[in-house]
Amino acid sequence: MSSNTVTHTIGLMSGTSLDGVDGVILLRDGDRLTVTHSTHLDMPSALRRQLFDLNTPGDNELQRAQWAANDLVRLYARAVEALLQVSRLEKSAIRAVGAHGQTVRHQPAAPGARARVDESWLAYTLQLNNPALLAELTGITVVADFRSRDVAAGGQGAPLVPAFHRAVFARPDLQVAVVNIGGMANVTLLSSADDTVTGFDTGPGNVLMDAWCEQHTGHLFDANGDWAAQGSVNEHLLQHMLADPFFQVTGPKSTGRELFNAPWIRQHMEAAQAGNTTPVDIQATLCELTARTVTDTLPADTRHLVVCGGGALNRCLMRSMQAARPNCNVQASDAWGLPAMDVEAAAFAWLAEQTLLRLPGNVVAVTGAEGPRVLGAVYPA
Repeated sequence: MSSNTVTHTIGLMSGTSLDGVDGVILLRDGDRLTVTHSTHLDMPSALRRQLFDLNTPGDNELQRAQWAANDLVRLYARAVEALLQVSRLEKSAIRAVGAHGQTVRHQPAAPGARARVDESWLAYTLQLNNPALLAELTGITVVADFRSRDVAAGGQGAPLVPAFHRAVFARPDLQVAVVNIGGMANVTLLSSADDTVTGFDTGPGNVLMDAWCEQHTGHLFDANGDWAAQGSVNEHLLQHMLADPFFQVTGPKSTGRELFNAPWIRQHMEAAQAGNTTPVDIQATLCELTARTVTDTLPADTRHLVVCGGGALNRCLMRSMQAARPNCNVQASDAWGLPAMDVEAAAFAWLAEQTLLRLPGNVVAVTGAEGPRVLGAVYPA
């Protein structure tokens, strides 16, 4: 593709939070990347429950998984149609749809370790999707299955957004960190000194807060972090949580609901003898856990933390990260030119273009793969 080529690519993302589908149209004009239109479709409650249940073993999993994938893809197709309507673009104007799928199982190499390729059968990552059906429903080329090639090459398969973060947030004169806080949280460290990029999953983003909030308030998430803001951090419980082995290992590492879930909360409450802690104080402690596990990973000279994903809307979490790093400017990615809720979907639009151009989408220092790899599989229109 020449440097003056203009393309439109759609990116679709449904993350660990299971709140819905985010979709964007990413415009590439030479080296400039812009989100021109975006949409969000809430996850139907029945589909959300199906996908949540598939995170753990159960009866008739194969059929249930395929049915859930088909339902999810129909929601994806609705998101594509919404984007075409609002943008007034014809489907022929869209280069491709990058569809990540819904992660329901993630078992890569052990954190901090690089799997040998001849032992890669020990590792896998599973995203429910039906890209062939999506290509049929939309009439647009679909790129999917982004993670498995990196895992096959001995990598974690996640996070995959750091290469995109570098493309849109790197500044030659600034030390910048980017954190995506969805269900899980991942950080990208962009060095101004040598233009290198590193990154890894830091641990839970919203997943524990969401689970606790739903259990005790009936709401799927803590809007604006208002409930957590009413509580006080149980420092003893926080230290027990921070002692989890996942937080002691440096990257490459990635994680998911297999580790961080409601039983994980109960396990640490029992170990810390925190059973009498009020629910609102537990919520405040979980918020502080996410803040600390993000900020503790930042180099001392980091002066800018760009926050994207749903966590950017949690004011209590944003204040906690700012308090933990007072010399660092903590801002939602909106201030850097890309709305916080659009970043991850835009990343998979960008990764879809990388696939079509036969260019690598992974960063070896991030995932631990044996080398750069072209990611994804293509389903032509």
